[in-house]
Amino acid sequence: MVSSAGAASAAPTPTVKPALGSPSYATLEKRIAGALAGDDTAGQTTTKSSQSASTGTVDAKIIGGQQTTISTAPFMAQLWYYDDRGTADESDDIGFFCGGSVVSPTKILTAAHCVQGYDWNANGAVLTGTSQLPTSDSSGGTDLHGGTATGVQRQWNHPSFSMRTIDNDIAVLTLAAPVRATPIRMVTSGDTASYTAGKSATLYGWGRTSSTSQDISETLKTATLPLQSDTTCSRYYDTDFIAGHMVCAGDPASGSDAGTTSACNGDSGGPLIVDNRIVGVVSWGVQDCVAKGAYSVFSKVRTYVGAAYAQVDDANLSYADAKADLWVRNASTKTGYEKDSKGTSFATRESWGDWNGVNVVLQTDLDRDGIQDLVVRESSTGDVYWMHYVVSSGSWSRSKIFSGWTTRTRIVVPGDVTGDYLPDLLSVDSAGALWIYPGKGNGTFATRVQVGTGWNQYNSLRGHGDFTGDGKADLIARQKSTGDIYLYKGTGTSGSGAFSTRVKVRSGWTYNAFDAVGDITGDGRADFLARTTGGTLYLYKGTGKATSEIFATRVSVGTGFQQYDIFG
Repeated sequence: MVSSAGAASAAPTPTVKPALGSPSYATLEKRIAGALAGDDTAGQTTTKSSQSASTGTVDAKIIGGQQTTISTAPFMAQLWYYDDRGTADESDDIGFFCGGSVVSPTKILTAAHCVQGYDWNANGAVLTGTSQLPTSDSSGGTDLHGGTATGVQRQWNHPSFSMRTIDNDIAVLTLAAPVRATPIRMVTSGDTASYTAGKSATLYGWGRTSSTSQDISETLKTATLPLQSDTTCSRYYDTDFIAGHMVCAGDPASGSDAGTTSACNGDSGGPLIVDNRIVGVVSWGVQDCVAKGAYSVFSKVRTYVGAAYAQVDDANLSYADAKADLWVRNASTKTGYEKDSKGTSFATRESWGDWNGVNVVLQTDLDRDGIQDLVVRESSTGDVYWMHYVVSSGSWSRSKIFSGWTTRTRIVVPGDVTGDYLPDLLSVDSAGALWIYPGKGNGTFATRVQVGTGWNQYNSLRGHGDFTGDGKADLIARQKSTGDIYLYKGTGTSGSGAFSTRVKVRSGWTYNAFDAVGDITGDGRADFLARTTGGTLYLYKGTGKATSEIFATRVSVGTGFQQYDIFG
């Protein structure tokens, strides 16, 4: 919200330090070494059909491919898991390997069967930047072949994942620190062309290269597979194949290594790519990968991009979970406060000290490092600052990103509007024109692009994340004259087509303050906050529907909020 506040010579600097932590490099290498020695299978289970249940475990695997380099697939990640179970008996140790894709500097897209039931923070390591598997060196250490090992801060798998049916097999790991690997994007929810039967898709992984050996590949491999229709997949796998949730690819296996090109054990969690977008995540297949007529099965990313995107864009003030927190400022004392989300309520406020002299404070993550940034506007000058935490120095950095924005009526940081996974910034000028400032991922912006005019008809414009479940950032606007609430659904593009035609989702709202800070409840959907004139703050939980049912029934999250004049 925009409010009047006293002048100050510069935007204040937060005094808090995020509670971050990561295992030592030696610990990560030890985990990798332990996983290298392990022979377990991630998410070992059986599927329900005779085709696969009779033959064994979750087998997600590249046979018949060719060697490639990390420069061709810089987004590829190795996921190593080792849990020694804390006993002297090594037989109960758990060690396994999965693949994954870097979809932002701190986010790895992978399969749920590689994640559910495992504590990746305590036992995992992610290796990026190398095409080679680690090896033991002459000194008894582990040679990472130029790769970088990173710890896992937290994990998410689809809440409806079924280990029995391998349905909803998608997950996201959040790294403890950003990596330099070049991210790759997921396919959009509206993209049907990328799944056209017969279209060529590219598979990458370090999985088994033979049906007769359990050894995974020491170097990254790739293969080209034709996509198959749902009818073809269902004909072979019967009800094990769930159309809409899964996609299969490859020519029918020959029954032996010769003549078969297929994913195989160790490829689990890796990407299937069409036109430089991830369309599938390696999920399951038949045991040993080459049974006559079989296909490789992948999670259909188009279906899950909304839920996964919420995990990619989930930086928050507490840094400990995937729930968006609330920043507010007391109108009389000018003290800023953090209120951490508890799902459907907020914890006791924590003081951030004196925040006099500003009239806009917004929460975002412009550099995609997983640590929440702030965009702050100075009252006297209109100068706008980007404030972000620098892990290496343990301090906050402040840089001016815009000058003289005193007449800008709205500033919004909804996340990625343009579809490149880099958070953008929007503003409305005094003439009512809405502008997009495309983020570059480092606190700077490309040349602004105008969306349209007439935006000063709204006295509130808010957005942070995806309200409709399609993996694209949206906006919520309130009309000044009527109090009606409109949804502007993001399209993932820039310019005049950045948002679809508005949809009225509520009528005559008389609230006097609004906020959108992201996914407060942690369910993967953006939520909305509204304050009454009496100071009661209500949570409108997002439903993911782009209709009048966009919000669930409101829930009170507290009273006394009339004391705050800035909601971040």
